Amino acid sequence: MTPPTAGRRERKKAQTRRALGEAALRLFLERGYDRVSVKEIADAADVSVTTLFAHFPGGKETLVFDEDASREEALLAAVRGAEESLSGVLDALHAHLRDRFHALEASRDLGPFLELVDSTPELSEHARRMWLRHESALAGAVARRTGREPDDVAVTSLARYVLDLPQLARRSPDPMASLDKVIGLLKRGWGP
Repeated sequence: MTPPTAGRRERKKAQTRRALGEAALRLFLERGYDRVSVKEIADAADVSVTTLFAHFPGGKETLVFDEDASREEALLAAVRGAEESLSGVLDALHAHLRDRFHALEASRDLGPFLELVDSTPELSEHARRMWLRHESALAGAVARRTGREPDDVAVTSLARYVLDLPQLARRSPDPMASLDKVIGLLKRGWGP
């Protein structure tokens, strides 16, 4: 979201990004990811292809994912608010991931989007790469909260496991039970 004090140029950029993302999502849902060209998305948003790539240099798969910074901040906030132990950090991350699952379940609008992502290898892989980009930041937050080094293999492994968990759990018949089970295993394996 654009801050209310943003200048005209920033508001216009945000408006263009939003129009491109909305056009892409609408077209992908209507016709399928593979049946929509970048030019069609640009035309639907009333911009040039050059403008589209100026806003989304990563290509077509990046058009429908625009909440990366807020997701990382929420993840790090969960760790900052945790008890100062690995067990406390895991409890906080568990609660955060459960809240995300509940939000996904409660949002009827996300169902078609999630189906699109899950059924499109390019979008699914991009979503995974995007989420895993938070590994270093999460490892750093866990290290600060637990008094360990950010490059400690236990800390970086924990960050990777936690970040991989939502996508893995969503594939199971009972995602919440799978999430609970894996966090339980991590807690018993990592200790207090």
